[in-house]
Amino acid sequence: MAFFSTILEKLGIRKQTNGNAAPQSTATSANPSTSSNPSASGASTQTAPSVVPVTDVVAQLEQRAAANPQKLNWRTSIVDLLKLLDIDSSFSARKELAIELGCPPELMEDSAKMNMWLHKTVLARIASNGGNIPKELLD
Repeated sequence: MAFFSTILEKLGIRKQTNGNAAPQSTATSANPSTSSNPSASGASTQTAPSVVPVTDVVAQLEQRAAANPQKLNWRTSIVDLLKLLDIDSSFSARKELAIELGCPPELMEDSAKMNMWLHKTVLARIASNGGNIPKELLD
């Protein structure tokens, strides 16, 4: 998933997910109070992995949109979303992303339908990777 991985990296999701695994494992082994008390160690080991990192995608995109001289609406447009992330938003790039994410062939024939599918799918995938996408944008 090369193209979509770029989107996650631009949002800081890929880095946060990779970086979060190490501190959790280090925290349980480096904490002297839990290593000296075996029962406390078991309790903290069970609760630490349940924390899921969430990236504030909405704040990032709103901040980028406010700073951009163009009036870009990432909430409704895949082109605007890609532009805010400084990613190629050309038709060929969007088509490549749509293929990567598994867009149905019948939608690929109509650029407007492909764009709508792509926008909704990209937001859903960002959310499934830890981005805080508002529920109304996922329906």
